[in-house]
Amino acid sequence: MAGKLAVIGAGLMGSGIAQVAAQAGWDVVLRDVTDEALTRGTDGIKASYDRFVGKGRLDADAAQQALGRITATTDLDAVADADVVVEAVFEKLEVKHEIFRALDRLVKDETVLASNTSAIPITKIAAATARPERVVGVHFFSPVPMMQLCELVRGHRTSDSALATAREFAESVGKTCIVVNRDVAGFVTTRLLSALVVEAAKLYESGVATAEDIDLACRLGFGHAMGPLATADLTGVDILLHAAGNIYTETQDEKFAAPELMRRMVDAGDIGRKSGQGFYTY
Repeated sequence: MAGKLAVIGAGLMGSGIAQVAAQAGWDVVLRDVTDEALTRGTDGIKASYDRFVGKGRLDADAAQQALGRITATTDLDAVADADVVVEAVFEKLEVKHEIFRALDRLVKDETVLASNTSAIPITKIAAATARPERVVGVHFFSPVPMMQLCELVRGHRTSDSALATAREFAESVGKTCIVVNRDVAGFVTTRLLSALVVEAAKLYESGVATAEDIDLACRLGFGHAMGPLATADLTGVDILLHAAGNIYTETQDEKFAAPELMRRMVDAGDIGRKSGQGFYTY
């Protein structure tokens, strides 16, 4: 399918999406608000390509060509001629609304506007535009170059053609898709993960079992590749707390009400691997 892709947000998710798209032949505009963020993002992409080359999974020339297809910029106007735009910024509806309102003014009528949100209903995001039928969820998983799944989410007014374009894009970068036909907060994957992490954290908080044993139970008993508390540390306790909070706000379902322990961990900065301390020490 390859065409022109714009990615808004050069963090771990955004840079990962840019990386796999460029490798698949897309011309990519990677946009963030600061040069520092863009440098971190592009340095991360280069380091990832280097690792793939070192392991023999990617040819050095192909990696160099992919890097050459990525343009980093702080200028939002640079996304104007993109065929697909993927927003991958912080999970805050007001921030996403600001971006989607700007994109609505800038991009072509036929452009698909996609959000990488993991929990916010797509219909709420699309409400900021005059083209809700062109807005769709494309929820990638971290680390994007390694994880095969992409969760496609149909908003209340998402058109069949926008969903088809999103699927074609995701499959073109090597992902396998599931489709969420009803726009519930947290979709499929984040609802399942949030419920499991919240319950695991409650068991740990109340002293029922250690973090190691809770995770071991899920790995050996259920065949999970990683236990829920180790997953929380990898994803970020702060991110999962925020996602569970979004779902709880929408549903008032107590299984998504995070325990006090998770809130205090975030208050203390113990948010997982990226801080060196979470449910485990790194």
